Amino acid sequence: MGPAIVFFLVLASAAPLLLASQVLGDYPTPKPSTVWINNNVFFKDSDSRNIIPRVVVPDSNSEIYTDAGFHCVPSIFQCDQFLFAVSIGNSNTQQMSRSFNQQIAGFADTRQIIWSANRDRPVRENATLEFTTHGNLVLRDADGSQVWSSNSSGQSVAGMVIKDVGNLVLFDHNNRTVWQSFYHPTDTLVLGQSLVEGMRLTSNTSATNTTEGMLYITVLPGGLYAFIESTPPQCYFLNPLRQNKTTNDPTKVTFMSGSLTTYQSGQSDFRTNLVFAPATSTQFMRLEYDGHLRVYGWSVDRWTPVYDVMTSMEKDDCDYPTVCGEYGICTERQCGCPVETNSSSSYFKLVDEHKPNLGCTPITPISCQEIQHHRLLTLPNIDYFDESNTAANATSIDDCKQACLKNCSCMAVSFRYKWNAPHGKCVWVTKVFSLKSIQPYDGYNSSTYIKVQLSPPTENRTTVQPNPSSENKTKVMLGASLGAVMALVLVVIVVALYLKRRRNYVDEEFDFDQFPGIPTRYSFERLSECTEGFSKKLGEGGFGSVFEGKLGENRVAVKRLEGARQGKKEFLAEVETIGSIEHINLVRLIGFCVEKFERLLVYEYMSGGSLDRWIYYRHNNAPLDWSTRCRIILDIAKGLCYLHEDCRRKIAHLDIKPQNILLDDNFNAKVADFGLCKLIDRDQSKVVTMMRGTPGYLAPEWLTSRITEKVDVYSFGVVIMEIISGRKNIDNSQPEENVQLINLLREKAQNNQLIDLIDKHSDDMLSQHEEVVQMMKLAIWCLQHDSIQRPSMAIVIKVLEGAISIQTFDANSITFAQDNPSAYSAPSQASILSGPR
Repeated sequence: MGPAIVFFLVLASAAPLLLASQVLGDYPTPKPSTVWINNNVFFKDSDSRNIIPRVVVPDSNSEIYTDAGFHCVPSIFQCDQFLFAVSIGNSNTQQMSRSFNQQIAGFADTRQIIWSANRDRPVRENATLEFTTHGNLVLRDADGSQVWSSNSSGQSVAGMVIKDVGNLVLFDHNNRTVWQSFYHPTDTLVLGQSLVEGMRLTSNTSATNTTEGMLYITVLPGGLYAFIESTPPQCYFLNPLRQNKTTNDPTKVTFMSGSLTTYQSGQSDFRTNLVFAPATSTQFMRLEYDGHLRVYGWSVDRWTPVYDVMTSMEKDDCDYPTVCGEYGICTERQCGCPVETNSSSSYFKLVDEHKPNLGCTPITPISCQEIQHHRLLTLPNIDYFDESNTAANATSIDDCKQACLKNCSCMAVSFRYKWNAPHGKCVWVTKVFSLKSIQPYDGYNSSTYIKVQLSPPTENRTTVQPNPSSENKTKVMLGASLGAVMALVLVVIVVALYLKRRRNYVDEEFDFDQFPGIPTRYSFERLSECTEGFSKKLGEGGFGSVFEGKLGENRVAVKRLEGARQGKKEFLAEVETIGSIEHINLVRLIGFCVEKFERLLVYEYMSGGSLDRWIYYRHNNAPLDWSTRCRIILDIAKGLCYLHEDCRRKIAHLDIKPQNILLDDNFNAKVADFGLCKLIDRDQSKVVTMMRGTPGYLAPEWLTSRITEKVDVYSFGVVIMEIISGRKNIDNSQPEENVQLINLLREKAQNNQLIDLIDKHSDDMLSQHEEVVQMMKLAIWCLQHDSIQRPSMAIVIKVLEGAISIQTFDANSITFAQDNPSAYSAPSQASILSGPR
């Protein structure tokens, strides 16, 4: 299964109870007539739901062990779906608590699932695993429905153990194997495990979705093959065998230390799939969701990929069927849609303009009822990964193309040939996955022809000879029409001048109805009533005050802008931008008001107020616990990631600070205040803009006025440090050497004294200082002087969720923008459109 955050919790047993222990081998061997309940009723302080003794892997210097039990599928803060699975891990890490910040430290990489029974149907809390008196292992969900069974009843099963390196075995009274997980592999092979003809490894759907994907590897009499599911399946990798088979014995491929060993008819055919040196640590091999077959080994404190089997066989990234999705063309790892040479017609569009790797889709779907309007799009120097489905009778390009056009199930053909050769190879494609751009070599070339649907041609019309009298009438009508248009233009100009003079000192109203998805427009009178005459003031922001109001049964926050003339541009940006996007971690703009000089914004009400009131202790509030601070940091990251990655145009917020982070009653955080936002086209690497934002949170590149969305990443790093330290970034109440928090961070990091920066109000944080220091290291990564070195917000989220590790940087590489005081000859003003506070 793909890399994921996987927590390992303790398994409660029902009949009889299994008293769990953290000591290896201290679990009783499960026997028939036992039921395990997937909950923490009896084991509240335990972190593992294992049902059989942990088994230390032989010859493992790192105390690698395997176990079986209920394991969480990927989740951030809670476990609500579980797999009955076998995992492999390190015993030195088993006593780590499953806190959020240990995920940041890479805790998820220390335990990996190598087999699961119910990958396509996870169960919930209170699901049961029953070892029946008849020797059957049955998994049922909380509602009692059967999810999986070993189908081993009636075979005198005596018990269950883990043998070898992760083989879950049911055995009889003579200690003979009745059922084993090695015969039912999922996506992983461990050392000593074999794939026999008829077995397959099937990839996950994605890195975070454990269900079966479209890619699989299987053993056929001719060797080891990798396919993508379609009709028929399409082969993207093969490792053929020498045809020396003399019996009907099945071929099998075994994962050995540093090699794949193929056994055929009692003889062994040693392949060169894995050419690295023999393993120095325990390994396993996994078919990934992207089609790669990777070998993982234990290194220091985590599982890391050490070898890519298919890449070693001269396959590059463009050779995999899903690298650019359906119909996508891979060119030096870049994805694009098919375009015919010297043609202005477009037949394909990206599925997602922001994510080209998701592939392309036909603008006009193929219709078998309109087969007469099919044509083939010519793509020279484009190859296709599959060679297994060939048209034997089509040895010329014309024959190959005609064969495809005559059969509606054919979606494309690829014709491979050598220069000056009379014949070539016609490969038939019924479903088009990723294609590959190639350079001809050794006289070899390939062209691909993709079927497209043309619009039906318009009917031919009989040509009519012109009538002289008709021509005269046409000229008269044309002259009259032209005169009418000129008169209309003059009237419009006169009216426009009149209206402009009339509005000499009246601020013009915007016609917001022209913008799609615009929020509700309210009258000033309505908003005055809902706020009881603007009497309940919640706070003040830049250029305006925020008042509590009530629209129907819903509480709202109404911001009444002041100095509206100065804020017209920002106001329009806010209404256009926030009105068209919605995300759980972005404050929702409900409506607005424009009446003469009055400008008001209506936001959803955030009862917790802004983040600064909770971390600066302005109201003598109790300190936030560490888990709450972690959740707030993740919420901010998700809101920014949506702005940077998932909107039609990238949106740089440009004013990230605690005052613009709002909280609800449960301390869920949302990003507010888009008044300073900058829209960035996807094809732009940088944009030029005048300096804006708040001193103390500005990235160094603001000095050049050429910025990217990475300025938000820098500000995010500052906010992380404020949340951790419980103080302002610039605090003049501190001693002179401690006024600037980021300078202090650099000093403490150089001296290995980061613990000194932890909020002294929080005993909870001080007791978990190792985790807090890990979060500071993430902040240091975000505060890199070179914006290219900073992570994207998508990477930040993966770090926070434990999917990847934090990169380590020298403290000298972080910069506080105000190290250069001349950069701020005049203080920047706050945003005119601050969110509700």
